[in-house]
Amino acid sequence: MLKSLSRAVQLAARVSSSAAAAPVTPAVRSALYPSRTFTRSIWMMSSNSGSRPRLLTSKGLLPSVSCGCGSLHTEGDKAFAEFLTDEIKEEKKIQKGKSVPKMSGGWELQLNGTEAKLIRSISGEKVTVAFNVNSSIPPQLEDEPEQGQKGQENEPDIVSTPNFVVEVTKQGASNSLVFDCHFSEDETGHGEGEEESDIFAIREVSFQLEGEEEWKENRYTLNTDSLDWALYDHLMDFLSDRGVDNAFADELVGLSTALEHQEYIKFLEDLSSFVKCK
Repeated sequence: MLKSLSRAVQLAARVSSSAAAAPVTPAVRSALYPSRTFTRSIWMMSSNSGSRPRLLTSKGLLPSVSCGCGSLHTEGDKAFAEFLTDEIKEEKKIQKGKSVPKMSGGWELQLNGTEAKLIRSISGEKVTVAFNVNSSIPPQLEDEPEQGQKGQENEPDIVSTPNFVVEVTKQGASNSLVFDCHFSEDETGHGEGEEESDIFAIREVSFQLEGEEEWKENRYTLNTDSLDWALYDHLMDFLSDRGVDNAFADELVGLSTALEHQEYIKFLEDLSSFVKCK
């Protein structure tokens, strides 16, 4: 009953907020898996006035450097390449191994670039959870460090909280039940004796053909913003019975954060090779 009331309050909160709002970074997750501070600092070298970093600012044309590859190279490119080399080293220092965390519950992981799928079979049903690590990191609001306090100590952890789609397929059924989910904006920690609230929410529910990449617009889609709380409660329990619950969502964030970090480092390496013309 307490969980139902909690979900009812969360449902009412979603009516007054934009459904497309970006999720906030969970504060309680830093103890559950290795933290990673906000070190993406290409623009952090700028002054307090928010001006562009002097490293990337040029006054007039910089002299070009000859290169056997036939491409344009400038002193700015050289400085950029040196910066990227240092940035890659720093990111690899905080990377906790090249392997990604494993999901409990018998989930099989499939990767295709930034796209990921988690698949499991349970009692004749196939459950697929799909997500993309692109644009999965909420915006970070940087506060000015207090006097005498180092700025790095105030840097928030980078945590990936992607939207994800859950597809449940039954044997012999032509349609799959599909849930569009996102991490809740009001996600907080819980003290002892407090009722645990859901750290993710269902945005939309629809029946779709199995394996469809995009939802068909001519099929009815149930939006949960104005949904009866009892029906919403049953939908959440339906997912929980199939292994998509708070514990799963916590592990999903850890997995997504590790995958996103890998892709970020790979992007920096590709960018470095491009600038150096390798």
